[in-house]
Amino acid sequence: MAKIPSPEPGQPIDVAYIDQIVRSINDLSVQVSPAIYKYVTVDVPNFTSQSAKISETRVIAGYVDVVKSGNQSVGSQHPFSYPFKPEFKYPPIVTATPVNIGGTEAGRNVHVVIKSITTSRVDGVVNFNSTGDVSIGVNLIIVGIPN
Repeated sequence: MAKIPSPEPGQPIDVAYIDQIVRSINDLSVQVSPAIYKYVTVDVPNFTSQSAKISETRVIAGYVDVVKSGNQSVGSQHPFSYPFKPEFKYPPIVTATPVNIGGTEAGRNVHVVIKSITTSRVDGVVNFNSTGDVSIGVNLIIVGIPN
């Protein structure tokens, strides 16, 4: 959407200028329409389901290094945590995906378990299912209602 230039002091306001303002407002109203598909519902255990406009939600795309480089054995685990500020009103929805930084075979055979989610932090663990040298990180997508 084009930005409307501010009028200069003493500038006559004409039909073309008012038309530009009206068109911009109409374009904006379409973009922030209250249509149902422009809402997010956050449904977490022990809290009632919360719905809000997308513009009233907060999304964090985070990353945390878990193992920078090291030999891991089958069954070993490494915890991770990711704090976020400002806090959310309710615990957010969190998706965690392992990132095989080193590109090793052992790095391809891991899984992530989220242990706890609070309004200000997510804690999890990476479980290693094969032996070998790994460099692992975790990508996080956090969606919730801001405080």
